[in-house]
Amino acid sequence: ASRAVLARPEVAGRRVAAVAVTCHWAGIVAVDGEGKALRPSIIWMDSRGARYMAEHCGGVINLEGYGARRLRRWLRLTGGAPSLAGKEPTAHLLWLRANEPEIYAKAARFLEPKDWLNHRLTGIFAATYDSIALHWVTDNRDIDRVRYDPTLLEWLGVEREKLPDLLAATDVVGELGREAAADLGLDPGDPGESTGIKVVGGSPDVQTAAVGSGAVADGDAHLYVGTSSWISAHVRVKKTDLFHNMTALPSALPGRYFVANAQETAGACFEHLRDKLLFPDDGLSGPPPPDFWTHVEALARAAPAGSGGLIYAPWLYGERSPVADHTVRGGFHNLSLQSGRPELLRAVHEGVAYNNRWLLGFVERFIGRRCEPIRYIGGGASSRLWCQIMADVLDREIDQVAEPRACNARGAALLASVGLGHLQVEDIPARVPVAERFSPTAEHRELHSARFAEFLQIFQRSRPIHRRLNSRDHA
Repeated sequence: ASRAVLARPEVAGRRVAAVAVTCHWAGIVAVDGEGKALRPSIIWMDSRGARYMAEHCGGVINLEGYGARRLRRWLRLTGGAPSLAGKEPTAHLLWLRANEPEIYAKAARFLEPKDWLNHRLTGIFAATYDSIALHWVTDNRDIDRVRYDPTLLEWLGVEREKLPDLLAATDVVGELGREAAADLGLDPGDPGESTGIKVVGGSPDVQTAAVGSGAVADGDAHLYVGTSSWISAHVRVKKTDLFHNMTALPSALPGRYFVANAQETAGACFEHLRDKLLFPDDGLSGPPPPDFWTHVEALARAAPAGSGGLIYAPWLYGERSPVADHTVRGGFHNLSLQSGRPELLRAVHEGVAYNNRWLLGFVERFIGRRCEPIRYIGGGASSRLWCQIMADVLDREIDQVAEPRACNARGAALLASVGLGHLQVEDIPARVPVAERFSPTAEHRELHSARFAEFLQIFQRSRPIHRRLNSRDHA
């Protein structure tokens, strides 16, 4: 991929000044002293560690599954607490220690995937303030000097020397190694000399997407819809809404936190529909057409707003925000003989948007202001229909960011520019153009408000059923 980019006419012949990495968050890579992976990475969708979280987080007096003493320290220092759903590095480490003790003992470091890639580029073990946050072992009160807390490390039971040193996302980790430069298609320079190319700390995908959205001023919001989704903004103050699984964690930008939350499945709902229901490899159907997404949008446009009364709940893998529940499940509600493919497809668009609306209210309360306009990024923002549905359901102006799928790579590049002093944070919005603004359709406001109220009822009333059906489903 890097060679293809370097071969493009607008890039060819230019000198590369820096490299910055971004990739998925909340995983761990166990490595030896040379940085070689000892096993495949454990990623954010792996919840096998959930069974260990009750003991790790509990205490004599418990609040929502957390011991009072532990919760108080986690909130005071980190701004949040480990998720009981078991999909974060805390749970991954507990699972690894209990189930693969030989790997755990042999590991010289446990790294986030982004930080493992940085080691491959530089030979240096380091993590950024934002990438380490979901280990819940750092004191984040001074956003410009995040550090490990001995007590939190003791609770987790991981030795400090098994975790990397910390730096800011805009700090330089080191210089790109000659072998790595050659692998990327860059000039490694003369033997015995450095490449002169800096490797900037970079950030996980959530944080680089925030930068790549252009919403970097305090309180400016962006909505991301990819496999998962979230609504976030940068803030100056560390705070927590424990009951809605939302907190302010270190961001990629100097001196700022970001509002951290996540909704498990958004674009993944369409992938599930395509791969499991419409075109599974089971002999009953052929492969999906190459223009599948074009057909999806055209068919969904043929259905009326409100999808003929059909409501889709997108909780195919539990939910994190605004209510953490790994047992809740989704599906189509109010399905009738009149429900056809157009209604089903539009209902998925609207169901994800209703879930975003549910989250938006708590985000606005968290940051203390109305979010408008909202910058829309990720694969979901490539659909003009989904942009309009988001505007209608959220009742907010939606700015479709140009090249919305490139938000992570754009954010990483902008971070590298800030790290080298080529840009100031205030310069970023001008570098991220808006392709189109979508305004709410007034005649759909009452309809979507009524459908949203029913959407919330579906969650509340089906939740006990899902808990009984899925109480042992942690995988």
